[in-house]
Amino acid sequence: MSSASVNGVQLAYDDTQGNGPPVVLSHGFLMDRTMFEPQVEALRPHFRVITWDSRGHGDTVDDGRPFSYWDLASDCVALLDHLGVERAVVGGMSQGGFVALRVALTAPARVRGLILLDTQAGTEDPDVVPLYQAMLDEWVSVGPSDEIAEVVSGLIIGEPELSKTWVPRWRARPHTSIAMPGQALITRDDITGRLGEIAAPALVVHGTADLSITMEKAQGLATGLPHSGEVVAIEGGTHSANLTHPEPVNRAILQFLAGLPA
Repeated sequence: MSSASVNGVQLAYDDTQGNGPPVVLSHGFLMDRTMFEPQVEALRPHFRVITWDSRGHGDTVDDGRPFSYWDLASDCVALLDHLGVERAVVGGMSQGGFVALRVALTAPARVRGLILLDTQAGTEDPDVVPLYQAMLDEWVSVGPSDEIAEVVSGLIIGEPELSKTWVPRWRARPHTSIAMPGQALITRDDITGRLGEIAAPALVVHGTADLSITMEKAQGLATGLPHSGEVVAIEGGTHSANLTHPEPVNRAILQFLAGLPA
């Protein structure tokens, strides 16, 4: 693990280095940079892969103040600056996709392409916001109970064996650390109307068994991006399809990267 001081944050990251074209990947809510281990292993022979922990997650140290996904996009660009990377393929899963889209909007010259995994451009469904807020409040107050951990791991991971790895990590972290990331998630703005501004080629990959973001929203994302193909549907893939079904996800990513202009 390495660390970069950017925007007043000590940002934890991993960098495979090398001379290959750079790819930076941003993780999902409650996850961390290690969720991309299957993708790092698949890409590193030919690409420089950079993964990082966003504020409130993993090994990154921040001041606990509120932030938005626009702030995380700024962190991502600042990390590229720190590493001397002028242009990269920028990708992410769920929350990481929210960040990648905002990087493409705020720093288009830095984005060679977009990899969007189980994500969308809109806000949370208003019907589920009160439930998410209630779970967030309880988590911040007393930590993740067995019931909440089961619900959240089902929504995010959807695979019991993988949940056995991630739930203990959640419980090992200070339970208040979820407060600001949770607010960023629930209160994020809708950028659907701005997708047409994004000129970068885009790959949209989505699990057919994703319980957090519907396939319809993924299709709306692909339709709104001027240079995206059809959604690559991962049959049986959960919200963390890159973990539950790494082979077809990696295959789609490698094919997309191979087709990008030099």
